[in-house]
Amino acid sequence: MARFRDPPDPLFQRLNASIGFDLRLAPYDIQQSMAHARALRAAGILEADELDRIEGGLETVADELEGGSFPLDGAEDVHMAIERRLTEIVGPLGGKLHTGRSRNDQVATDVALYVRDHAGRATELAGSLMARLLELAERHADWPMPGYTHLQRAQPVYLGHHVLAYFWMVRRDAGRFAQARESAGELPLGSGALAGLNWDLDRDAVARDLGFDAVAPNSIDAVSNRDFVLDYLAAAAICAMHLSRLGAEIVLWSSTEFSFCELPEDFSSGSSIMPQKKNPDAAELLRAKAPRIASGFLTLTGVMHGLPLAYSKDLQEDKEALFDAADNLELCLEAAERMLAGVSFDRDRLAEAAADEFAAATDIADLLVRKGMPFREAHGVVGGMVREALEQGKSLSALTPEDLARHSDLLDDSYYEALRPERWQESKGSVGGTAPARLAEQLEAARASLAEVRR
Repeated sequence: MARFRDPPDPLFQRLNASIGFDLRLAPYDIQQSMAHARALRAAGILEADELDRIEGGLETVADELEGGSFPLDGAEDVHMAIERRLTEIVGPLGGKLHTGRSRNDQVATDVALYVRDHAGRATELAGSLMARLLELAERHADWPMPGYTHLQRAQPVYLGHHVLAYFWMVRRDAGRFAQARESAGELPLGSGALAGLNWDLDRDAVARDLGFDAVAPNSIDAVSNRDFVLDYLAAAAICAMHLSRLGAEIVLWSSTEFSFCELPEDFSSGSSIMPQKKNPDAAELLRAKAPRIASGFLTLTGVMHGLPLAYSKDLQEDKEALFDAADNLELCLEAAERMLAGVSFDRDRLAEAAADEFAAATDIADLLVRKGMPFREAHGVVGGMVREALEQGKSLSALTPEDLARHSDLLDDSYYEALRPERWQESKGSVGGTAPARLAEQLEAARASLAEVRR
């Protein structure tokens, strides 16, 4: 640059260069450069033949980028690399393209386009995972299994009900990604370095050309805003956390100790020393990728924290965090769907684990409440019965009428009726509960919600 006499120190060049990672913004930079050139033509800054030559040159650059022949040699960033190559192709005319544009609003626009694309992609992948979870829930709607709190058997549910818990998690994720896309819907281009332009370019036309919903209303905010990146990264972090919980349960359920399910071989690994092993590596990696994806959000909040307006070079650090999070999130969403496609569940083992009568303790307490006992008192009574059964090595149904009478004179034959396994899930008839009728309602709502996400 003409302002400087001395060339940059090689160490500063390494620190300052972003071409190693921002090259993936090239398609977006070409796209917005085309739109900007058309705006320059509409403003009378370019002649018709000049626009044709610039568009032709940019198409050549796009072909070179796609074909891998694009020359990088010493470029600082993708934006300067594209402009330099365009000038080599069309001559000094290429220098006109930067009229009415700063790298500040150029970069912000490229990143917004990237976020819009990848938020849309994440929504699509979330929809595919939702479809897989819904299919599993429908297929296993009436398969009893134990529900857990504190990783201890708590109350029996249906496997379909449990699987739908993940469906609704991912449905919320899809909504957050849609919101992140909307957050990136204001066009920064046309804001210049920070103060606006000396040229009256039709920003609304450029916004329509690039698919934005509106133009950014404040030029200072436009070039320094990365909220839309943070929105995407927050959505990615929460989604990855949900996938980690799914992965963790698959790891537990596929263990010999649980034996609730078996993973497909093409999403499992063997051991380097133990021939018998079948390890749930895919599920474990869903669990382990989550903090890496979440770190992108923490990185950018750290970069933005206390940053004065408007643009600072600090904002260059938004890209690697964003790209890494997007890459890993999309990989995890695809892998989760494919892994679940091949998971098989052991109905007998699930039913055996769900048949533990102690899981019906709350049902007995509720029975006493229906007979007039306050719940806290009923809780204590049933707790004493559980302790007695455990000390005697009995099941709850093995307690005799005489045993029951020592605990409460309200307990009669209805006690044994409440302990029938088929009643446990049927009794959970509140909205959102695991009772068959409520589960059928939930499945119907899930189908409607999936259709909405796909639209």
